Amino acid sequence: MLRTHTCGELKKEDVGTSVTLCGWVQSRRDHGGLIFIDLRDRYGVTQVVFNPEKHKSSFDIADTARSEYVVRVEGTVLGRPDEMVNPHLPTGAIEVEGRAITVLNESQTPPFEIESEQEAEMAVNEERRYAYRYLDMRRPRVKRNIVVRHEAIRFLRNFLSERGFVEVETPLLTKSTPEGARDYIVPARLHPGQFYALPQSPQQYKQLLMVGGIDRYFQIVKCLRDEDSRGDRQAEFTQLDIEMSFVERDDILDLVEELMVSLVENLRERGLIHKRLMSNPLPRLAYDDVMLRYGIDKPDLRFGLEIFDITDMVAGCGFSVFANAVKDGGVVRALNATGACDMLTRSHIDELTELAKKHRAKGLAYIKIKADGQLDSPIVKFLGDELSARIVEALGGKEGDIIFFGADHHLIVEEALAHVRLDCGRRLNLINPEILAFAFVIDFPLFEAEMVDGHCAPMHHMFTMPRKEDLPLLDADPTAVKSWQYDFVANGYEVAGGSIRIHVPDIQAKIFELIGFSQEQQKDFAHMLEAFRYGAPPHGGIAPGIDRLLMLLLDEPNIREVMAFPKTGDGRDLVIGAPSAVEPKQLKELGIKIT
Repeated sequence: MLRTHTCGELKKEDVGTSVTLCGWVQSRRDHGGLIFIDLRDRYGVTQVVFNPEKHKSSFDIADTARSEYVVRVEGTVLGRPDEMVNPHLPTGAIEVEGRAITVLNESQTPPFEIESEQEAEMAVNEERRYAYRYLDMRRPRVKRNIVVRHEAIRFLRNFLSERGFVEVETPLLTKSTPEGARDYIVPARLHPGQFYALPQSPQQYKQLLMVGGIDRYFQIVKCLRDEDSRGDRQAEFTQLDIEMSFVERDDILDLVEELMVSLVENLRERGLIHKRLMSNPLPRLAYDDVMLRYGIDKPDLRFGLEIFDITDMVAGCGFSVFANAVKDGGVVRALNATGACDMLTRSHIDELTELAKKHRAKGLAYIKIKADGQLDSPIVKFLGDELSARIVEALGGKEGDIIFFGADHHLIVEEALAHVRLDCGRRLNLINPEILAFAFVIDFPLFEAEMVDGHCAPMHHMFTMPRKEDLPLLDADPTAVKSWQYDFVANGYEVAGGSIRIHVPDIQAKIFELIGFSQEQQKDFAHMLEAFRYGAPPHGGIAPGIDRLLMLLLDEPNIREVMAFPKTGDGRDLVIGAPSAVEPKQLKELGIKIT
């Protein structure tokens, strides 16, 4: 080895030890004839001092070193005087007296300041950072994220292995099937005109593993979907894929709860994260209740501001917006923003109104509760004092609160008030960033409420098992069917989705029919139906997204910050310049012509 120690391990008890360190020059300072170099590697920073009176040749070389030079230093560990100890560094009680230094490689001036980790600078220069990601990851924050990612994945792998799960690698070159998102397709050179698809998930393979008797499977797997990127989604991502046989829903939820709670506690105890759980055991919330109280199936539970249904209270009232919504089969719902009068100005309310309109609402009615219980709102004169007072009482309104209303089809009201609620939570400083509010959402409908092209649309995916008691409704009223789908959510994000799967071929064929698959499309899944005819066991699984989970654990603003080499919003890898054109010869071999 070129080094005897790392730059993060030397302590007071190492004083007098002869050491050799390697790393990058973080900074070089000339103080009164002495040169100080802060030497950095993955493990930390050690201060090295060069004295021309003791080691002139080494001093001269150190004088030429510049930021990000790669150097090797030999020297002796010294204790710092008490007044010079740096309590913010693990190595702050010592320094190394350098007697020899070798420049292993020089460096150009970096395109950005490596030492700076200010949020504004990192956001402004994001594309430049990703183009030079190998420099960006020299920063402690990025390096920490990569290391914590490794530790988290190692914990997940060990946890499942110790419980009898078998890690199985499924193919990357697979078959394109109509499962929702766009596939990345790969031309098959040996089969002109035919294509492989990169997997959106290992869903079909892991179900076939269950048929094969591999009753406890997991995989840390890359998934690829040709979708637009956003803060919490990339086209290429990593998930923890889990599948189990001979289980019911709660068996899987119990496993995931133990896994996630243990992971958080392990990382927290080791000082790798600082988040703490809001509750343990984790709540299990019914879908219908969640949609009523929060307007969204991935609620942020770190704060209240729950939504209440007041449809029955305002049916036939004097305010036509409410009355007509109820008459047309819609709903009227409200949330009480406690203490908002002192924090939300008129312009803030206008911004919330525009937010509601952005999410399909026609507007955003409100009532302010002023001093002495006076109600300030244009709608009070239409509702009347008595009904207005009953609404305020029903929502627990008090002086200083603002009550916001939504009136329309329930899907529109849910969407609009969900965003208003979240925005109010932020504006009113109700969200504790140190909290992880994990929860399960259960009892999902099998299909979306709205049809797509005259057919049912799966709420989760087409392999989700309906509730046994609801099977007759597949013919009578499919949208009323409940399923064995479940989601794992945290802080307003879906972290994992899963379900008990269909293992009976006739039920699977019926679902294909309901979602409008033609006979030709159903042939794409003939292998699944065929496998189910050979004794498929009851089975189910779940797939937490590792990138999104780590984003939450590390309190990062997006998943790019927890990936070693992320892609930009338009899907480019700026480090290597992908995607790129290929040679005409390659296209000719594949029988592909660019038009």
